[in-house]
Amino acid sequence: MSGIDGTPTESVRAVVLPGVGEPLRVSRISLPRPGAGRVRVRLAAAGVCHSDLSLANGTLAHPVPAVLGHEGAGTVTEVGEGVESVRPGQRVVLNWAPSCGRCHFCAVLEEPWLCAEANAGTTVPYARDDAGGELYPGLTVAAFAEETVVPEHAVLPLPDGIPLTEAALLGCAVLTGWGAVHHSARVREGESVLVIGVGGVGLAVLQAARIAGAARIVAVDVAEGKEPLARAAGATDFLLASERTAREVRALTGGLGVDAAIECAGRAESIRAAWSATRRGGRAVVVGIGGKDQKVSFSALELFITGRTLSSCVYGN
Repeated sequence: MSGIDGTPTESVRAVVLPGVGEPLRVSRISLPRPGAGRVRVRLAAAGVCHSDLSLANGTLAHPVPAVLGHEGAGTVTEVGEGVESVRPGQRVVLNWAPSCGRCHFCAVLEEPWLCAEANAGTTVPYARDDAGGELYPGLTVAAFAEETVVPEHAVLPLPDGIPLTEAALLGCAVLTGWGAVHHSARVREGESVLVIGVGGVGLAVLQAARIAGAARIVAVDVAEGKEPLARAAGATDFLLASERTAREVRALTGGLGVDAAIECAGRAESIRAAWSATRRGGRAVVVGIGGKDQKVSFSALELFITGRTLSSCVYGN
């Protein structure tokens, strides 16, 4: 069978989302050889991120049918014409939001994480299913597959010594968690930090806060069983999420509130809790992806009088 661009194809297994809200299925797909400026990668590992669920259930709009997965690492097997940054046999990690370097955000503002073309590749079919139908690459890289074909700037060479099973997490969770602490919240040594949501990103945030030298790190989650993981990652305190979360966090900080609160759950109530648990002049950062119908309320007075900042963190900025 010919590929989307007419090049010869090979059959590989992949996890396909047939439609929004439909069950995932493992099937064989026909993957084309890489054209100009593209790279073929044999995946060794892929992480499962909550954003994959957000695509599957429609929280994040995405063309379907699609091959999901955006945290991945593997080995380059073939490169197309003009590719210079990687070569066959090289170990790489996938970048699901490659910047173009040309748009206003990239070239003028120097904020490539806001690139206007970062996910342009998601709208172009890249493979075919076993019935010959077109498939879209989930968040550009389609990592839930034995192999994938991606743009050259969606792969980053890995140094020796990093296992591919660990490197896969660098593609989203670790990068996002580290950036939330160091770029968005700008945590300083001796500060207090609240982390709501102890999933993959939340665990990375906890580790990054510990490395930054935070003196008190409070982890909050709905699952009591997350406490050992949270403490191992750097949490000094653990609380079960409830409507009292903000008050309990303030009690731990002598009524002051934390210097920085990082919300990793993507829930309206936890965003509000993060804001309320932050001290005057502190920083609240939203990392979790919430639904478009979820509303968070603030009074006009508190937005002014508290002196707090509320910001989002996109891919670790």
